[in-house]
Amino acid sequence: MTAEEFKRVTEVTYLGYVYGTLAALRRMLPRNRGIVIQVGSALAYRGIPLQSAYCAAKHAVQGFVDSLRCELLHDHSGVRVTMIQMPALNTPQFGWVKSRLPRKARPMPPIFQPEVAARAVVWASHNSRREMFVGMPTVEAIIGDRIIPNLLDHYLARNGYDSQQHDGAEKRDRPNNLFEPLDMQRDHGAHGDFDQQAFGRSLQLWASQNRAWLFLGAIALGAVALAGALSRNE
Repeated sequence: MTAEEFKRVTEVTYLGYVYGTLAALRRMLPRNRGIVIQVGSALAYRGIPLQSAYCAAKHAVQGFVDSLRCELLHDHSGVRVTMIQMPALNTPQFGWVKSRLPRKARPMPPIFQPEVAARAVVWASHNSRREMFVGMPTVEAIIGDRIIPNLLDHYLARNGYDSQQHDGAEKRDRPNNLFEPLDMQRDHGAHGDFDQQAFGRSLQLWASQNRAWLFLGAIALGAVALAGALSRNE
């Protein structure tokens, strides 16, 4: 990548979040209510090869959100901030991203449908949650980076290149959306080319959304098991 390309990715992927958040806060702060939902990524915690500019921007968004949250708490504001860390999603971006790879780009599996992400965002807009992880791969990447970062470095160095490419040579002269949009004349929809591989639901997301009920259920089952054990000992 060139320095100009790094700058462009940073302006869109990081500063785009900042500018959008500032615009929202101008309206939310006087009302002292509302929630700003930032769509993050597992890559906000764990960088991977071939996506250094994107990963760096997502790390920057994470830092921005953490700082903003502290400032809102300090000011006793009723405005809340939630960051949702997403897994790999089957969106059109891999068909129009600027790429110098020898083969066509694809999201690193496992891949989820964009509806999974949409359901998480809608749920977060009605519930108070500091941060949400969507999909077990996101949980594994974030926790794994905290526990075994060096092992992940070597794993991704060995597997992170092939796993982000698929069949067929990349067309060097195809249009890309780095400096200008490609969907001004036609809506390409939310889905990319990986419908056959993408998961339409996430059990982990369901468990996260219902963790309070699951916790109460676990306590109830534990109480029943304890009562049964005590009755057998009488």
